[in-house]
Amino acid sequence: MLAAAISGSGPMPPDTIAVREPVAAASVVDLDGLSDVDFGDTEDDLTRRGILRTDVDACGPTLAGHEMISPVFIDDRLVLLWAGDPVRTPEGIAAGSPIAEVRTSYPEVRALHAPPGTHRFDGLLARDGDRAYLFLHDGHTVQKIIAGYADWAHRLFVEGHGPC
Repeated sequence: MLAAAISGSGPMPPDTIAVREPVAAASVVDLDGLSDVDFGDTEDDLTRRGILRTDVDACGPTLAGHEMISPVFIDDRLVLLWAGDPVRTPEGIAAGSPIAEVRTSYPEVRALHAPPGTHRFDGLLARDGDRAYLFLHDGHTVQKIIAGYADWAHRLFVEGHGPC
């Protein structure tokens, strides 16, 4: 795997310009959820609407049309969405965004530090009322975005659980 990663890396040809996918072309997760999924929705409701899929080979249920987003349910209610690239916040923050952009977009962000000796990412928690974004990062760039209820996002960080 290391060899594959190395073979795909290196300088870009001079006539190539790296262009990020436009925000409008990617899924946008906000503090209410997604365009067709809201925090607090039940598993039954999402299944009945054809949005929650349990028939795919994944670590848990998935959302139809949102393959890069993992839902997290507590007591049958959607409490968090765990998102990878190309999913973005309305401010354009996605996996790969520099953490300086997170701090600019969310000036009240609070730093969370992974416990020493673990292989977990540090976090930035951007809270707005009872909702929040949790940006997991490697010290330089965002690796994952978790959106949803602030208390559950903080608890996920403290306890160190993933979507699986």
